[in-house]
Amino acid sequence: MFMIYWSICVDGKEQACSQEFGSESMADALRFTESLRAERRQGAAIRHITMSCENPDSVGHAGVADAGPEYSWKKRR
Repeated sequence: MFMIYWSICVDGKEQACSQEFGSESMADALRFTESLRAERRQGAAIRHITMSCENPDSVGHAGVADAGPEYSWKKRR
């Protein structure tokens, strides 16, 4: 899944926005991101445009986890 995040300044206050795209829709997500950047270039109060992705089929927990007892790697010199 892909998420596009951006903020809009409304009456001097930042408002967070987001749009979700499916895992098969990366090209659509990139087109949407570019459309936001085009609006910003034309003077819209859009800031901090970013894209994030997550693989729903990933194995295990995200981040670093402790190795289980069956893992016995040792550094050799």
